[in-house]
Amino acid sequence: MVALDQKLGTKIVNILIFFFIVALAAISMTLYVSWQLEGAGAAINDAGSERMRSYRIAYLVSQFTHERTDRTALKVEILQEVGHFEFTLRTLEEGNPARPLFLPKERDVQGQMKLLRQQWLERIKPLILKILNSDRAAGESILATSYQPALLNFVGMVNDLVLMVERSNSRNTSLLRSFQIGLVVLALIGTIILISLFFVMVIRPVAKLQEGIQRMAAADFSVRLPVLSKDEFGALAEAFNQMADRLKNLYGTLEDRVREKTSKLKDKNQELAMLYEIAAFLNKPASVEDLCRGVLKKLMGVLVAQGGLVRLTAPDSDALYIIIHEGMSEKFVHEDECLTLGQCLCGESARDGTPVSWDLNLEPPRPLLLRCRSDGFQSVSAIPIRSKKRVLGIFSLFYQEQRVLDSQEIQLLESIGQHLGIAIENQRLVLREREMAVSEERNLLAQELHDSIAQSLAFLNIQVQLLADSLRRGNATEAMDGLEQIREGVQESYDDVRELLVHFRTRVGNADLASAIASALEKFEGQTGIKTTFKKSGGGPPLAPEYVIQLLHIIQEALSNVRKHAQATRVDVAMAQSEEWRIVVADNGKGFAAGPKPGIDSDNHVGIKIMRERAHRIGAQLEIHSAPGEGTRITLLLAKQPKGTA
Repeated sequence: MVALDQKLGTKIVNILIFFFIVALAAISMTLYVSWQLEGAGAAINDAGSERMRSYRIAYLVSQFTHERTDRTALKVEILQEVGHFEFTLRTLEEGNPARPLFLPKERDVQGQMKLLRQQWLERIKPLILKILNSDRAAGESILATSYQPALLNFVGMVNDLVLMVERSNSRNTSLLRSFQIGLVVLALIGTIILISLFFVMVIRPVAKLQEGIQRMAAADFSVRLPVLSKDEFGALAEAFNQMADRLKNLYGTLEDRVREKTSKLKDKNQELAMLYEIAAFLNKPASVEDLCRGVLKKLMGVLVAQGGLVRLTAPDSDALYIIIHEGMSEKFVHEDECLTLGQCLCGESARDGTPVSWDLNLEPPRPLLLRCRSDGFQSVSAIPIRSKKRVLGIFSLFYQEQRVLDSQEIQLLESIGQHLGIAIENQRLVLREREMAVSEERNLLAQELHDSIAQSLAFLNIQVQLLADSLRRGNATEAMDGLEQIREGVQESYDDVRELLVHFRTRVGNADLASAIASALEKFEGQTGIKTTFKKSGGGPPLAPEYVIQLLHIIQEALSNVRKHAQATRVDVAMAQSEEWRIVVADNGKGFAAGPKPGIDSDNHVGIKIMRERAHRIGAQLEIHSAPGEGTRITLLLAKQPKGTA
């Protein structure tokens, strides 16, 4: 872009200002000449009036010398006319711009005006005053001999002044007409000049630019605009030429760039496909070893690596252990099975959390193990496996040729490392969750065994000791009573075992709590002979399976307590679903006194504790209402937010 010597707007403004000044000067001259004509016309009128007033003064003076006139009145009137004459004469000489009135500034006109005033002051006015101050006879003599010849000469001088002014006005009128014709010619010439200038300065450059754009739109990139000025259009022409050069260059290399972009797009699609494939693989249920092996094989195939391995960190340790390897010798795996963080390239990558791609033929800046050289590898790349900004390990790719990954490949592998880290962490969480579930169920099982079978076995142990004592003493009747109690204890333990088996085999595949409760009540009635009823009201989305399992276990524990302790003949279960889940288990048994008193019917009973623990685990509220002889009522309240799938 060239520097602008004078902008187009400045040129146009200068041209318009020039034409404005010329037009203003011409109009000003026209106005001035018109003003001169107006002033001279007024002067002609006043000069003509002076001529008429001279005749009137002469007439009044002649009347003044007549015998039958009132001389005093005539004298006053004559003096008034003389005053008017002098005022008009002075106005003609000095001019009056307000009217306007003035004589032309020409020498002969001004000279004639001086002669006229001189003649008035020196000749005409003194004669008038002399006549007015003389008697009638002397006045007539002066009038006849001196005043009348002088008046004729004076009026002739006034006529000469009027003729001079008229000739001057005629010249000014011709000059005004010339100015008007000049204005018309100037307007015509100015219009032609402005049109020509605008055509040269604006229209032609715009037409050239439009023509160039049309040719360029027709893919003619050889078009160039001539740079004829250094204004905006010149700058536009240069910019157009530069754009044409660039477009020609771009058009010439278009196919190459399309091929390049297509290749890059293909690479991106392959990367996305690989990421999608790996993400889909990592979402499948599999062990950590299977996940790592699948990802490693996929990467070795895509990046054409001859060897690879995955190392994971040991819990609470700085050790990195090989869990999966492909294409590596047994010797290498044996010698390099365990690394510490910061040891060799792989250990440094895991310690710093940064990817590494290194040519093994280059001397490292610090001592390294580099045992992979013994397997014939010349390049290695190590990528951290991350989860939530925590490094879980690394995966390494080995090449038998010099192969250093570029930044794009490193970025892709880092993304895969993050996906793999998340999958590994999820598998670990699943294993921990399973361990916790097993531990909790074992704890519950132990509590159940302690509350039921353990107490029954303790009771049987005491009965066996009493039986042995009865046999030693030879008391057959007491021994038979002991055997009967032992038989009842064994039967009760058998019933407890069956009930526990029912509890821990319970599965709810479709998360239908109502069906599960109905099935449990049917089994309870068949085993105990106690009549049961079940009522369901309300509706809504089903609960998640884990909530259904816990609620069902609580209900089964309540039924177990009815069987063992309540001596009831009827159990009623009601389930209502509205703003919250409400489940009520009520029996007509003997009840118990709720309170801190320890015993089988107190809140310290292991079964009730288990029920409360299960309710607390799912955020439910457990209420127990009982009194001796009035049965027991257990109420479960659960907020509606934990929803399952239908």
